[in-house]
Amino acid sequence: MRRALSRQVALLAVALLLAVICSVLIGSRLVSPVAILDAADPDHAVFAKRWDRTWAGLVIGAAFAIAGALMQGLTRNPLADPGLLGVNAGAAFAMVTAISFLGVSSLAGYLWFGFLGAALAAVVVHLVATIGYGGATPVKLTIAGAALAAGLTSWTTGLLLVDRGAVEQIRRWQVGSVAGRDPDVLLAALPAFAVGALLAVVMAGALNSFALGDDLARGLGRRTARDRVLVGVAVVLLAGTGTAVAGPIAFIGLVVPHVVRRMVGADYRRVVAFSAGYGAVLVVVADTLGRVLLPPTEVPVGLTSSVIGVVAILVLVRSGRVAKL
Repeated sequence: MRRALSRQVALLAVALLLAVICSVLIGSRLVSPVAILDAADPDHAVFAKRWDRTWAGLVIGAAFAIAGALMQGLTRNPLADPGLLGVNAGAAFAMVTAISFLGVSSLAGYLWFGFLGAALAAVVVHLVATIGYGGATPVKLTIAGAALAAGLTSWTTGLLLVDRGAVEQIRRWQVGSVAGRDPDVLLAALPAFAVGALLAVVMAGALNSFALGDDLARGLGRRTARDRVLVGVAVVLLAGTGTAVAGPIAFIGLVVPHVVRRMVGADYRRVVAFSAGYGAVLVVVADTLGRVLLPPTEVPVGLTSSVIGVVAILVLVRSGRVAKL
């Protein structure tokens, strides 16, 4: 078992290294490895820009993938992703509201509105799900989250229809992209990502208990209500980071945990860690592919990751290998 785990760690390390190398060297213009070290080389500026978006892709991919793994464990739903609690829809609605009514015009400016919207959406979903017998069960969380996400998406669309200025500002963000993101924006979001990732690592053991059912989890000494709140906070911080910085990139949180479970098993302590790595790989690879698919234009990472995600899900379903929780 330890040897197999070591092989998986080595495989992930190689995948990360290759993804980063390809990301900084490949695009509409190939960059020579020599230009990386030579600041006087004209291609060094191209490398610097790609380096910034590569780091953004690594962080955003890890954030979405960990959030997806947490959501699937929290709701015991193999089709869950960060959008299930209305987190993505809440972030989008808050950001569009900030643009339309408060005159916020920069990504750095409405980054915090994205976090606020994600947090409020998650709180509303949890409060609604706690109503009635049994408290916030996985089924009630799923239904409440889907309902809120549908409502917020409709309101966001309504705002965009009446405010053309908001459409122009948020158009690139809506499809999901790591291009043109100021490094200061990513730095501002890193503390939230770090806290969310730390919470995810700490709460991975609780997710293993959730898989046994609430009664058995309580029998093992888990405080399920508190644990759900902490996992929810981690999801908000991680999905809020990714959504606010890059937009609602789809399928990362759905596909990556599935693939990781096939590789390392159902132990969430491993699933969370490997999901972070492979989520980062997937976003960076999708961004690199987007630069070369339709030259001289770029395909946003939100579109390329969706295509990869759809193909991966269809292959898993076709082969009957969709991982069970």
